Amino acid sequence: MSAPRHRAAPEHTHPDDVPVLTALAALADPVRLAIVRDLAARSEWALACGSFDVPVGKAGLSHHLAVLRAAGLLEQRDEGPRRVNRLRRPEFDIRFPGLLELVLRTDS
Repeated sequence: MSAPRHRAAPEHTHPDDVPVLTALAALADPVRLAIVRDLAARSEWALACGSFDVPVGKAGLSHHLAVLRAAGLLEQRDEGPRRVNRLRRPEFDIRFPGLLELVLRTDS
């Protein structure tokens, strides 16, 4: 019997290290914007990776989550077999004041 395999912890980019064009590019994609809006509407760590209602498969979702992590918008942690997510809004708002507020408006 082999030992259980553990996946590597995701790498996170702090918003302080993100150029504005990287942040804007991450938020410009409709799938990523839907993920950010979903996270903004929930309490922190409430959504597991498989919980997002987006029109992409697992590989596509993994890609979009990685882009959001690289842009400093998303933090992930493992809770047992689930990987849960939180929007890094406080940190992101310090780096880019008003940007998330603007893109999270329902009329945008």
